[in-house]
Amino acid sequence: MRLAVVSPFVDRRHGTERVLAEVLERLAGKYGCEIHLYAQRVEDLALGRLAPANEEESGGIIWHKVPRLPGPHLLGFLWWYFANQAQRWFHRRFRSLRYDLVLSSGINCPDADAIVAHIIFREFFRLVHDELRLRDTALRSWPIILHRNLYYRLIMALENRIYRNPRVALAAVSRLTAGEIMSHFARSDVTVIPNAVDLSRFNLPERLRRRAPSRDALKFSEHDFVLLLVGNDWRKKGLPTLINAVAALPEFPLRVLVAGRDNRVPFLAHIRSLSQEGRVLFAESSPDVMQFYAAADVYAGPSLHDSFALPPIEAMASGLPVITSVNNGGSQIITEGVDGFILSNPGDADALAQLVRQLYQHPDLCRSVGENAARTAQSFTWDRTASETWEFLKQASARKSSSQRRP
Repeated sequence: MRLAVVSPFVDRRHGTERVLAEVLERLAGKYGCEIHLYAQRVEDLALGRLAPANEEESGGIIWHKVPRLPGPHLLGFLWWYFANQAQRWFHRRFRSLRYDLVLSSGINCPDADAIVAHIIFREFFRLVHDELRLRDTALRSWPIILHRNLYYRLIMALENRIYRNPRVALAAVSRLTAGEIMSHFARSDVTVIPNAVDLSRFNLPERLRRRAPSRDALKFSEHDFVLLLVGNDWRKKGLPTLINAVAALPEFPLRVLVAGRDNRVPFLAHIRSLSQEGRVLFAESSPDVMQFYAAADVYAGPSLHDSFALPPIEAMASGLPVITSVNNGGSQIITEGVDGFILSNPGDADALAQLVRQLYQHPDLCRSVGENAARTAQSFTWDRTASETWEFLKQASARKSSSQRRP
């Protein structure tokens, strides 16, 4: 199968892009797909043609670089949206490149045959709506807020146009996201393809092997009970709730480790207001994220919204008990109290504090839940995700052929 894949960038440092990188390499290597990747930036991806998988198929990934336009994000997106389409038209018209399918990771082009949705902007806009009201902000911030409003509303308009088109085959990374597509765009035919984890990097023996040196490097004592949160956009990840929960347990030697990038200023103010300065440690993002899982005792991410966050499943694979929220689509793989815990309300700091108390006071429970989590995560491999994506693409190809045959 020859695919045109459209994504602004592909790397292994961001969630959506990492999923795409893992799947594309397997589609090319295992299923013999000839992938033409239209992107502005590509990092850490095996490019070029591969040896034929059989006599008829020769897989590989060919990158067609789409130029970038400097300037505001909205202008950059509009340029990208039309530039990748124009480049594919040029290749079709003058290089005779024909594709069985155009595959997009979200809203990237108007002519996608198949889309894998990782975020629904209508839901995201609901979370940030209060931040975008002009009357509550200083005048100097108005240009930024107006720009964000225009950008989000453009994406939502495109979602409404593209996702409602019955000729477009849709997949989502979780049942949560599939439900949002059904709610907003009346599409009940969405295929769910869960995210996965690299078990060669994230596993219980590796975490235990690295535990002592990782804790020493981060200056945690033997008695510290470390709660980990990994990711950017800390408000959405639930950091305020986590800080409030820790503040409610002053009698325990709790430490919070936050690994990622965001503006620390409002969170530092929140920490000072609760006198928690010595209990929260911020660490910069690192390609070696395993060091953070190795140093932790519990992963605590009460997300306000995540389609299927990768850090919780990586923590599970590493043998950590995970506390997440029902608003993280990845919670669909957790059995409550067996291999993790799911908060019904991500803002309920008292419920989170109770779970932390329980895990701290019962080390055997903490260990058994972590071991069960590691076993659960073993079912969610990138090979499985690629296999399910391949089946989705075959169905999308059949859908396209059926549509073309109609008068």
